[in-house]
Amino acid sequence: MTMLAVALLLLVLLAGAAEGLGVNWGTQASHPLPPKVVVQLLRDNGIKKVKLFETNLDAMRALAGSGIEAMLAIPNNMLHDIAQDSGAAKDWVKSNVKRFDFDGGVVIKYVAVGNEPFLGAYNGSFIKVTLPALENIQNALNDAGVGDRIKATVPLNADVYNSPAKNPVPSAGRFRSDISGVMTDIVKFLAKNKAPFTVNIYPFLSLYLNDNFPLDFAFFDGAATPVHDNGVTYTNVFEANFDTLVAALVAVGHGDMPIIVGEVGWPTDGDRRAKSSHAQRFYNGLLKRLASNRGTPARPSQHLDVYLFGLVDEDQKSVQPGSFERHWGIFRYDGQPKFAMDLSGQGRNTMLVPAKGVQYLSRTWCALNPKASRNDLGKLLGAKIDYACTNADCTPLGYGSTCNGMDAKGNASYAFNAYYQAQSQKDEACDFQGLALPTETDPSTAACNFTIQIATSAAAAVRLRVAAVAAALVVASVQLLLSW
Repeated sequence: MTMLAVALLLLVLLAGAAEGLGVNWGTQASHPLPPKVVVQLLRDNGIKKVKLFETNLDAMRALAGSGIEAMLAIPNNMLHDIAQDSGAAKDWVKSNVKRFDFDGGVVIKYVAVGNEPFLGAYNGSFIKVTLPALENIQNALNDAGVGDRIKATVPLNADVYNSPAKNPVPSAGRFRSDISGVMTDIVKFLAKNKAPFTVNIYPFLSLYLNDNFPLDFAFFDGAATPVHDNGVTYTNVFEANFDTLVAALVAVGHGDMPIIVGEVGWPTDGDRRAKSSHAQRFYNGLLKRLASNRGTPARPSQHLDVYLFGLVDEDQKSVQPGSFERHWGIFRYDGQPKFAMDLSGQGRNTMLVPAKGVQYLSRTWCALNPKASRNDLGKLLGAKIDYACTNADCTPLGYGSTCNGMDAKGNASYAFNAYYQAQSQKDEACDFQGLALPTETDPSTAACNFTIQIATSAAAAVRLRVAAVAAALVVASVQLLLSW
């Protein structure tokens, strides 16, 4: 092997994440990984950018000195107060930005004002307050003397723009008619402050929401029937969606505005299309695409800045949009990689570096009591499974998911163990009126993993934040599986 070949090989082996690549760090978990473990996980995998959903003090302390660039976040439930009170915006900037903005502190690049505030599910709740909140935060950043390098932006779902049904091509993209006025004003304010437009693009959702959507068009490997737009050819929905936004920006006079993709990813459970093989195919194509350093047809020279969604699975996310919501992570809940993935985009068959120093609860599971009477099973089992799945994550039991297909006894054991682990293996959490017993024998199957939760400081005070409507959806899906 020549010296040049050796040098090139070393460059490939030492390659970190593709330029412009970041991840979303969500924390809606009953037993979240400790922030220091997460930051080390990011560093070990060469990930240099992270986007938060809340400005958590422990997370900020862990990021300090790491050199990892951060996009901080203001949740939607704070938008009204910040929109109405510029003083509240200044206080937020002082507590969350200035506090950590020093040499050896956190490298803060952006502040995300809200998260997808114009989703139809919010019934317009945030339409009148998003722009004033954005203005107040950016002005507070300016007043604090950091506005030249820290920009406020609004992560928006791709549903804020579309192409008309009579001309469904990217070049016809326009902002949604019901919010076109406020979107135009937001774009103008971002442009005035040299801030980027942030958009979340999900090819998986295109497939999930439309049974007629062509599967191959969700991926990047050129297997799809292309879409033609005035001489331009699109072979994947990501680029077509991105350029629809570009057209919408052109229509309001800001076609050169920088664009950040705030979220993009593929879930691995909770739906028949949410599986690891699809996720691996999607990420392999996306990462190679990013590593090529080429833009989209509408912006061929623009380098893409993309935050993968997400870092780890979150077992307390709402499942109202779908059971897959708890399975977006490129890592499992405990920081273990799910499949081969090369963040450098070189296409190597390599695993991500797993989280280090993770401590687990004891190797004890909760399973259906084999001595439970037939009478008790008939009277109590359904209600006890309902209770377990209302207070823990049973989404892997749903149709098309990894644990679908077990018999009713297996379903019951999975539900009981999910609750037992969520409750940090408390003795009383594995009883269910005599229907369950702790066991040191792993009840997992080849397809279905019965988890052991990680031990964290938060485990002692488990946060049960599952919305009633979300729980009802899970319970309903599990009930379909129970037949004695």
